Amino acid sequence: MPLHRARCERRSAVAKDIDGSAGVPEFYGKELRYKREEAGLTLEKLVEGSFFGVSLLSEVEHGNRRMPQALALHVDRVLDTDFFARRCEDVREARQGAHAQYFAGVAEAEKRARSIDQWSGTLIPGLLQTRAYAKAVMQSTHWLDTPEDAEAKIAARLGRAQLFDSPGRPEYWAILHESLVRHPIVPPAEMAEQLDHIAGLVRRGRIVVQVLPWDGPTRALSEFPLLLMEFDSEPPFAYTEGPYHGQTIDDPGLVKQYRRAYDRLRAAGLPPEASLHLIEKAAEEYRHGRHPA
Repeated sequence: MPLHRARCERRSAVAKDIDGSAGVPEFYGKELRYKREEAGLTLEKLVEGSFFGVSLLSEVEHGNRRMPQALALHVDRVLDTDFFARRCEDVREARQGAHAQYFAGVAEAEKRARSIDQWSGTLIPGLLQTRAYAKAVMQSTHWLDTPEDAEAKIAARLGRAQLFDSPGRPEYWAILHESLVRHPIVPPAEMAEQLDHIAGLVRRGRIVVQVLPWDGPTRALSEFPLLLMEFDSEPPFAYTEGPYHGQTIDDPGLVKQYRRAYDRLRAAGLPPEASLHLIEKAAEEYRHGRHPA
């Protein structure tokens, strides 16, 4: 068999792995591969000059990941098209599901993160919430939702925690303000369950948690939850939010500033062992109807 024909057949066989009719992300990925191969470029050549890796681009081609806007702009520039940046929004909306529009990309990024560092001074982070706690949060912020919409949001939030059971789970480190342990938003029995859940993840080696004491240096960050993610094949980013909005920060200088702020909070927190003891002691007190001192 001629070498050229063999290569073409191999290429055709690989292309069949992508079913463009399966959904918007798959169609998007199939078009990306078509345009790339039409230009005679390898994956390595297409990402050359960007901050992104080959593995990410390959996952986009197979419809498994959403293409970051910065990468879409780079691809459009190299391939001389305006299609990929223009249609990024379609893919994002297709993957949004029950998550808020501003958070859908963050929820997707959690699955491919190498590390996730989180600070919260207002609520237990979504990745650590139990059903009862998540329901209380949803009822206080989205009280007009139908029962079906509320349940979809709760299920989406709880589903994110499956990454802790994944073999390739990220390193997750959370800093929680002491008020989250001492001032519950759910009844005592449910708060005991919530704290037991966090302690169980720590005991199983799935996460690391620190408690920042009341007198810790929180003034500058106390009103703003902070999420920092790092990846193997794309730049890190920071994320912060309010009840009805979120902001992703990918400027390298700002991400470094937030990283330094997070590291200062980590240095001021109780050691992980002491934090676990505090959480378990509070859970026991809630379980017996006592409010932690």
